[in-house]
Amino acid sequence: MTQINRTNTAFSSLQLLPPLLKGVTDAGFSTCTPIQAETLPLALTGQDVAGQAQTGTGKTAAFLLAVMTRLLQQSATNSKQSTQPRALILAPTRELAIQIHKDAMVLGRHTSLRLGLVYGGSGYEKQRNQLAEGVDILIGTPGRLIDYFKQRVFNLKAIEVLVLDEADRMFDLGFIKDIRFLLRRMPPPDKRQSLLFSATLSLRVTELAYEHMNNPELVRIDVEQVTAIRVTEGVYYPANAEKIPLLLGLLGKLQPQRSIVFVNTKHAAEQVWSYLEGNGFQAAVLSGDVPQKKRISLLQRFQNGELSIMVATDVAARGLHIDDVTHVFNYDLPQDAQDYVHRIGRTARAGASGEAISFACEKYAFSLMEIEAYIGHKIPTQDIDSSLLITPKPPVKIKRRLHPSVRKNGEMDKRRRRHPRNRKTSAR
Repeated sequence: MTQINRTNTAFSSLQLLPPLLKGVTDAGFSTCTPIQAETLPLALTGQDVAGQAQTGTGKTAAFLLAVMTRLLQQSATNSKQSTQPRALILAPTRELAIQIHKDAMVLGRHTSLRLGLVYGGSGYEKQRNQLAEGVDILIGTPGRLIDYFKQRVFNLKAIEVLVLDEADRMFDLGFIKDIRFLLRRMPPPDKRQSLLFSATLSLRVTELAYEHMNNPELVRIDVEQVTAIRVTEGVYYPANAEKIPLLLGLLGKLQPQRSIVFVNTKHAAEQVWSYLEGNGFQAAVLSGDVPQKKRISLLQRFQNGELSIMVATDVAARGLHIDDVTHVFNYDLPQDAQDYVHRIGRTARAGASGEAISFACEKYAFSLMEIEAYIGHKIPTQDIDSSLLITPKPPVKIKRRLHPSVRKNGEMDKRRRRHPRNRKTSAR
């Protein structure tokens, strides 16, 4: 967590308890970002807030400080529920949940609040045991939370504060039924405080807010104010066959310290990675099917500088808080205009500057008009100089593991074929 000076509102001027002010100092914060300056004065008084803010603008610190203030000011009233969570923070992706937990550890370091982290993909028994021991603030993704809830590992009767982070993404990923399942099993809106944050306060998000919140105050921060000002954008128009040569040429010319190359499919991610590796660029692939332990390891290596390039699908477009990403390459233009903003939001974080370079190729150029309409400005066109088109060396081969039942000659193991479950049964 690094310092962001965006307004003249100092954290010391807010009604924060001394332990939280120490946590703010530990995080390197002194003054508020726009979303913090607008929402914290409301949230600290117990007001429900629905805020529009892009990632990288300080919203995580805003809702964490509000949650912790509420819990520290009001001790648990029922000793029987002391092991049950008093605050629930819902995130759409495990990466975002992990980052929220990381920030909470910094801001809450000088408090006695117990943090819990729950997400799918790994650590099933460890997470379950942590919940059973008791937590004050539970941070997690919907699927794993509901799993433990149905096992009665915890309940939601003691919830005093609810946070929905990236609510629009919840809809995109199909989590809204899970969200409603959890909301209906906690105290009603007038018996708890609710905070909702979303990149856009669309109709479906505001409907969710009014249905499950108590007269929320709407706070909107302009998209250009929080993202586009700090990002230098540019778009090239390569033919499909020129995309790899252009990417290699730009990487060689710009020598980015830390960059993310966004693609639309896993197949494209593997193809780009294989060419990067074959041409002397050390990179890694981050896609939806990468196991959680490996994903965390790759992100740690990326953050530590061991890897300078991450090739990613949109699974990484939100929830990644990696400092000092200098360049974002949209190797494939996203087919959803909002994803463009989330992608380029991976750079120019914490008040820094960054560069976002997009390829409007033959396949995805049609998305550019919708993207420009959404962001409200034209993306400057860049000329493809012949010096930027590098003739690539052959890509490295992608090693694929065969299923144990498949032999090298492609024939299925006879023992597997003989298994009763693999026999075709005749119709009776």
